[in-house]
Amino acid sequence: MTDPSAPAASQPVLPPVPPPVQPEQPEPPVTRRQRREQDAARARQAKAGRNLPAAVTVGLLLLGGALVGLIWLPVVLAILVIALLLLGVTETAQAISRRGLDVPRVPLWAGAVAMPLGAFAGGVEALVLALLGTLLLVLVWAVVEDLPARGESVMASAFIVLWVPFLLSFAIALLGQEQGNLMVACMLLMVVSNDTFGYIVGASFGKHPMAPKISPKKSWEGFAGSVTGSVLVGTAAVHLFLDHPWWVGSLLGLLTVASATAGDFAESMIKRELNLKDMGSMLPGHGGAMDRLDSLVFSAPVAYMVFALPFV
Repeated sequence: MTDPSAPAASQPVLPPVPPPVQPEQPEPPVTRRQRREQDAARARQAKAGRNLPAAVTVGLLLLGGALVGLIWLPVVLAILVIALLLLGVTETAQAISRRGLDVPRVPLWAGAVAMPLGAFAGGVEALVLALLGTLLLVLVWAVVEDLPARGESVMASAFIVLWVPFLLSFAIALLGQEQGNLMVACMLLMVVSNDTFGYIVGASFGKHPMAPKISPKKSWEGFAGSVTGSVLVGTAAVHLFLDHPWWVGSLLGLLTVASATAGDFAESMIKRELNLKDMGSMLPGHGGAMDRLDSLVFSAPVAYMVFALPFV
Protein backbone atom coordinates (compact mmCIF):
# COMPACT_ATOMS: atom_id res chain seq x y z
CA MET A 1 0.00 0.00 0.00
CA THR A 2 1.40 3.41 -0.94
CA ASP A 3 2.47 5.63 1.89
CA PRO A 4 0.41 8.84 1.58
CA SER A 5 3.12 10.83 3.34
CA ALA A 6 5.67 9.93 0.66
CA PRO A 7 6.42 12.76 -1.86
CA ALA A 8 4.66 12.48 -5.16
CA ALA A 9 6.75 11.47 -8.15
CA SER A 10 7.79 14.50 -10.23
CA GLN A 11 5.81 14.93 -13.42
CA PRO A 12 7.74 15.78 -16.64
CA VAL A 13 7.27 19.43 -17.71
CA LEU A 14 6.12 19.64 -21.27
CA PRO A 15 7.25 22.64 -23.41
CA PRO A 16 4.52 25.11 -24.28
CA VAL A 17 2.84 24.45 -27.53
CA PRO A 18 3.58 27.31 -29.97
CA PRO A 19 0.60 28.99 -31.51
CA PRO A 20 -0.20 27.89 -35.01
CA VAL A 21 1.62 29.89 -37.66
CA GLN A 22 -0.75 31.97 -39.66
CA PRO A 23 0.02 31.93 -43.37
CA GLU A 24 1.18 35.30 -44.69
CA GLN A 25 -1.46 37.15 -46.52
CA PRO A 26 -0.33 38.15 -49.99
CA GLU A 27 -0.07 41.89 -50.51
CA PRO A 28 -2.80 43.29 -52.68
CA PRO A 29 -1.61 44.01 -56.20
CA VAL A 30 -0.55 47.56 -56.89
CA THR A 31 -2.81 49.22 -59.38
CA ARG A 32 -1.50 51.31 -62.24
CA ARG A 33 -2.83 54.46 -60.58
CA GLN A 34 -1.08 53.65 -57.29
CA ARG A 35 2.17 52.99 -59.16
CA ARG A 36 1.91 56.39 -60.89
CA GLU A 37 1.30 58.09 -57.54
CA GLN A 38 4.31 56.30 -56.00
CA ASP A 39 6.53 57.38 -58.90
CA ALA A 40 5.36 60.95 -58.55
CA ALA A 41 6.01 60.93 -54.78
CA ARG A 42 9.55 59.61 -55.32
CA ALA A 43 10.12 62.29 -57.92
CA ARG A 44 9.01 65.02 -55.50
CA GLN A 45 11.36 63.68 -52.83
CA ALA A 46 14.24 63.60 -55.32
CA LYS A 47 13.67 67.23 -56.26
CA ALA A 48 13.95 68.28 -52.61
CA GLY A 49 17.36 66.63 -52.23
CA ARG A 50 19.38 69.28 -54.09
CA ASN A 51 22.06 71.42 -52.49
CA LEU A 52 19.87 74.50 -52.32
CA PRO A 53 22.50 77.14 -51.34
CA ALA A 54 24.83 76.02 -54.13
CA ALA A 55 21.96 75.86 -56.61
CA VAL A 56 20.84 79.39 -55.72
CA THR A 57 24.39 80.78 -55.91
CA VAL A 58 25.10 79.25 -59.32
CA GLY A 59 21.68 80.30 -60.58
CA LEU A 60 22.22 83.92 -59.51
CA LEU A 61 25.66 84.03 -61.16
CA LEU A 62 24.23 82.72 -64.43
CA LEU A 63 21.30 85.13 -64.20
CA GLY A 64 23.61 88.05 -63.50
CA GLY A 65 25.81 87.27 -66.50
CA ALA A 66 22.76 86.91 -68.72
CA LEU A 67 21.31 90.23 -67.57
CA VAL A 68 24.58 92.07 -68.17
CA GLY A 69 24.76 90.60 -71.67
CA LEU A 70 21.13 91.38 -72.49
CA ILE A 71 21.08 94.94 -71.15
CA TRP A 72 24.61 96.34 -71.67
CA LEU A 73 27.19 94.07 -73.30
CA PRO A 74 25.96 91.35 -75.69
CA VAL A 75 29.50 89.96 -75.88
CA VAL A 76 29.20 88.97 -72.20
CA LEU A 77 26.20 86.77 -73.03
CA ALA A 78 28.12 85.25 -75.95
CA ILE A 79 31.06 84.44 -73.63
CA LEU A 80 28.68 82.93 -71.06
CA VAL A 81 27.07 80.74 -73.74
CA ILE A 82 30.50 79.60 -74.99
CA ALA A 83 31.53 78.64 -71.44
CA LEU A 84 28.33 76.63 -70.95
CA LEU A 85 28.75 74.95 -74.34
CA LEU A 86 32.33 73.94 -73.48
CA LEU A 87 31.05 72.39 -70.25
CA GLY A 88 28.19 70.73 -72.10
CA VAL A 89 30.25 69.04 -74.82
CA THR A 90 32.88 67.97 -72.28
CA GLU A 91 30.47 66.29 -69.88
CA THR A 92 28.52 64.65 -72.72
CA ALA A 93 31.73 63.25 -74.22
CA GLN A 94 32.79 61.99 -70.78
CA ALA A 95 29.41 60.31 -70.27
CA ILE A 96 29.64 58.52 -73.62
CA SER A 97 33.28 57.56 -72.98
CA ARG A 98 32.17 55.64 -69.87
CA ARG A 99 30.51 53.19 -72.25
CA GLY A 100 33.91 52.41 -73.76
CA LEU A 101 33.65 54.68 -76.81
CA ASP A 102 36.50 57.14 -77.33
CA VAL A 103 35.15 60.61 -78.16
CA PRO A 104 37.91 63.18 -78.88
CA ARG A 105 37.44 66.47 -77.06
CA VAL A 106 39.41 68.90 -79.24
CA PRO A 107 37.00 68.96 -82.24
CA LEU A 108 34.09 69.37 -79.85
CA TRP A 109 35.77 72.29 -78.07
CA ALA A 110 36.55 73.90 -81.41
CA GLY A 111 32.91 73.64 -82.46
CA ALA A 112 31.66 74.91 -79.10
CA VAL A 113 33.66 78.09 -79.68
CA ALA A 114 33.32 78.50 -83.46
CA MET A 115 29.55 78.05 -83.77
CA PRO A 116 28.38 80.68 -81.26
CA LEU A 117 31.06 83.09 -82.48
CA GLY A 118 29.94 82.51 -86.07
CA ALA A 119 26.30 83.06 -85.10
CA PHE A 120 27.25 86.23 -83.21
CA ALA A 121 29.30 87.68 -86.07
CA GLY A 122 27.48 86.46 -89.18
CA GLY A 123 24.10 85.01 -88.22
CA VAL A 124 22.70 81.63 -89.22
CA GLU A 125 24.75 81.45 -92.44
CA ALA A 126 28.01 81.67 -90.49
CA LEU A 127 26.62 79.23 -87.92
CA VAL A 128 25.99 76.61 -90.62
CA LEU A 129 29.49 77.13 -92.05
CA ALA A 130 30.96 76.65 -88.57
CA LEU A 131 28.92 73.46 -88.20
CA LEU A 132 30.28 72.06 -91.48
CA GLY A 133 33.83 73.00 -90.49
CA THR A 134 33.41 71.28 -87.12
CA LEU A 135 32.08 68.09 -88.70
CA LEU A 136 35.00 68.09 -91.15
CA LEU A 137 37.41 68.48 -88.23
CA VAL A 138 35.76 65.52 -86.50
CA LEU A 139 36.34 63.34 -89.56
CA VAL A 140 39.95 64.46 -90.02
CA TRP A 141 40.71 63.98 -86.33
CA ALA A 142 39.32 60.44 -86.35
CA VAL A 143 41.51 59.54 -89.35
CA VAL A 144 44.70 61.17 -88.06
CA GLU A 145 44.37 59.77 -84.54
CA ASP A 146 43.45 56.31 -85.88
CA LEU A 147 40.73 55.92 -83.27
CA PRO A 148 39.36 52.49 -82.40
CA ALA A 149 35.73 52.07 -83.46
CA ARG A 150 36.24 55.04 -85.76
CA GLY A 151 32.75 55.03 -87.24
CA GLU A 152 31.00 54.94 -83.87
CA SER A 153 33.28 57.68 -82.54
CA VAL A 154 32.53 59.96 -85.50
CA MET A 155 28.78 59.39 -85.12
CA ALA A 156 28.90 60.11 -81.39
CA SER A 157 30.92 63.28 -81.98
CA ALA A 158 28.54 64.45 -84.71
CA PHE A 159 25.59 63.87 -82.39
CA ILE A 160 27.19 65.96 -79.63
CA VAL A 161 28.05 68.75 -82.09
CA LEU A 162 24.47 68.93 -83.39
CA TRP A 163 22.75 68.50 -80.04
CA VAL A 164 24.76 70.94 -77.92
CA PRO A 165 26.54 73.81 -79.70
CA PHE A 166 24.62 73.94 -82.99
CA LEU A 167 21.06 74.13 -81.62
CA LEU A 168 21.93 76.37 -78.69
CA SER A 169 23.83 78.81 -80.91
CA PHE A 170 20.50 79.88 -82.39
CA ALA A 171 20.08 81.93 -79.23
CA ILE A 172 23.22 83.89 -80.20
CA ALA A 173 21.96 84.22 -83.77
CA LEU A 174 18.73 85.64 -82.38
CA LEU A 175 20.75 88.09 -80.27
CA GLY A 176 22.22 89.58 -83.46
CA GLN A 177 18.81 90.55 -84.84
CA GLU A 178 17.21 93.95 -84.43
CA GLN A 179 15.81 94.02 -80.88
CA GLY A 180 17.58 90.68 -80.48
CA ASN A 181 18.32 91.26 -76.80
CA LEU A 182 14.61 91.68 -76.12
CA MET A 183 13.77 88.58 -78.17
CA VAL A 184 16.27 86.50 -76.20
CA ALA A 185 14.92 87.97 -72.96
CA CYS A 186 11.37 86.93 -73.94
CA MET A 187 12.56 83.42 -74.82
CA LEU A 188 14.39 83.04 -71.50
CA LEU A 189 11.37 84.32 -69.57
CA MET A 190 9.17 81.71 -71.23
CA VAL A 191 11.67 78.90 -70.61
CA VAL A 192 12.04 79.94 -66.97
CA SER A 193 8.25 80.18 -66.63
CA ASN A 194 7.92 76.72 -68.14
CA ASP A 195 10.34 75.24 -65.60
CA THR A 196 9.12 77.27 -62.61
CA PHE A 197 5.37 76.83 -63.02
CA GLY A 198 5.86 73.20 -64.00
CA TYR A 199 7.96 72.56 -60.89
CA ILE A 200 5.56 74.31 -58.49
CA VAL A 201 2.42 72.67 -59.84
CA GLY A 202 4.08 69.29 -60.38
CA ALA A 203 5.64 69.20 -56.90
CA SER A 204 2.35 70.22 -55.27
CA PHE A 205 -0.23 68.30 -57.28
CA GLY A 206 1.64 65.97 -59.64
CA LYS A 207 0.18 62.45 -59.57
CA HIS A 208 0.12 61.34 -63.19
CA PRO A 209 3.56 61.00 -64.85
CA MET A 210 3.68 61.80 -68.53
CA ALA A 211 6.30 59.15 -69.34
CA PRO A 212 7.31 57.18 -66.22
CA LYS A 213 9.90 55.09 -68.05
CA ILE A 214 11.65 58.15 -69.46
CA SER A 215 11.20 60.98 -66.97
CA PRO A 216 9.09 60.18 -63.87
CA LYS A 217 9.51 63.76 -62.64
CA LYS A 218 7.34 65.08 -65.47
CA SER A 219 3.64 64.94 -64.62
CA TRP A 220 0.60 65.98 -66.58
CA GLU A 221 -0.31 68.38 -63.80
CA GLY A 222 3.13 69.99 -64.03
CA PHE A 223 2.78 70.17 -67.81
CA ALA A 224 -0.50 72.04 -67.41
CA GLY A 225 1.25 74.46 -65.07
CA SER A 226 4.03 74.93 -67.62
CA VAL A 227 1.54 75.70 -70.38
CA THR A 228 -0.35 78.19 -68.23
CA GLY A 229 2.74 80.01 -66.98
CA SER A 230 4.64 80.10 -70.27
CA VAL A 231 1.65 81.28 -72.33
CA LEU A 232 0.72 84.02 -69.84
CA VAL A 233 4.28 85.27 -69.49
CA GLY A 234 4.94 85.01 -73.22
CA THR A 235 1.78 86.88 -74.13
CA ALA A 236 2.63 89.74 -71.78
CA ALA A 237 6.38 89.88 -72.48
CA VAL A 238 6.22 89.79 -76.29
CA HIS A 239 3.51 92.45 -76.37
CA LEU A 240 5.16 94.78 -73.83
CA PHE A 241 8.79 94.39 -74.91
CA LEU A 242 8.42 93.98 -78.67
CA ASP A 243 4.98 95.47 -79.36
CA HIS A 244 3.92 92.35 -81.26
CA PRO A 245 0.30 91.14 -81.31
CA TRP A 246 -0.70 89.18 -78.22
CA TRP A 247 -1.19 85.97 -80.17
CA VAL A 248 2.50 85.90 -81.16
CA GLY A 249 3.48 85.61 -77.50
CA SER A 250 0.79 83.01 -76.88
CA LEU A 251 1.96 80.95 -79.84
CA LEU A 252 5.60 81.21 -78.80
CA GLY A 253 4.72 80.35 -75.20
CA LEU A 254 2.90 77.20 -76.30
CA LEU A 255 5.73 76.18 -78.66
CA THR A 256 8.27 76.87 -75.91
CA VAL A 257 6.53 74.41 -73.60
CA ALA A 258 6.49 71.77 -76.34
CA SER A 259 10.15 72.30 -77.27
CA ALA A 260 11.37 72.56 -73.66
CA THR A 261 9.51 69.36 -72.72
CA ALA A 262 10.96 67.60 -75.77
CA GLY A 263 14.44 68.77 -74.73
CA ASP A 264 13.94 67.44 -71.22
CA PHE A 265 12.71 64.08 -72.51
CA ALA A 266 15.62 63.88 -74.96
CA GLU A 267 18.17 64.40 -72.20
CA SER A 268 16.36 61.95 -69.93
CA MET A 269 16.47 59.25 -72.62
CA ILE A 270 20.19 59.86 -73.12
CA LYS A 271 20.85 59.62 -69.38
CA ARG A 272 18.84 56.42 -69.08
CA GLU A 273 20.68 54.94 -72.05
CA LEU A 274 24.00 55.81 -70.37
CA ASN A 275 22.71 54.79 -66.90
CA LEU A 276 23.32 58.25 -65.40
CA LYS A 277 21.43 60.35 -62.86
CA ASP A 278 22.98 63.65 -64.00
CA MET A 279 24.97 64.46 -67.11
CA GLY A 280 27.74 65.86 -64.90
CA SER A 281 28.56 67.72 -61.71
CA MET A 282 30.22 70.87 -63.06
CA LEU A 283 27.43 73.18 -61.84
CA PRO A 284 27.05 72.65 -58.05
CA GLY A 285 23.45 72.17 -57.02
CA HIS A 286 22.32 71.78 -60.63
CA GLY A 287 24.22 68.72 -61.84
CA GLY A 288 25.77 69.21 -65.24
CA ALA A 289 25.53 72.02 -67.74
CA MET A 290 23.15 70.03 -69.93
CA ASP A 291 20.87 69.47 -66.95
CA ARG A 292 20.29 73.25 -67.06
CA LEU A 293 20.41 73.72 -70.83
CA ASP A 294 18.14 70.84 -71.84
CA SER A 295 15.05 73.08 -72.01
CA LEU A 296 16.88 75.54 -74.27
CA VAL A 297 18.19 73.00 -76.80
CA PHE A 298 15.04 73.04 -78.93
CA SER A 299 13.55 76.28 -77.59
CA ALA A 300 16.32 78.45 -79.08
CA PRO A 301 15.78 77.44 -82.75
CA VAL A 302 11.99 77.49 -82.26
CA ALA A 303 12.14 81.08 -80.97
CA TYR A 304 14.44 82.08 -83.83
CA MET A 305 12.03 80.66 -86.43
CA VAL A 306 8.92 82.23 -84.86
CA PHE A 307 10.50 85.68 -84.69
CA ALA A 308 11.74 85.26 -88.28
CA LEU A 309 8.22 84.71 -89.64
CA PRO A 310 7.33 87.44 -92.17
CA PHE A 311 4.05 88.35 -90.49
CA VAL A 312 5.54 88.74 -86.99
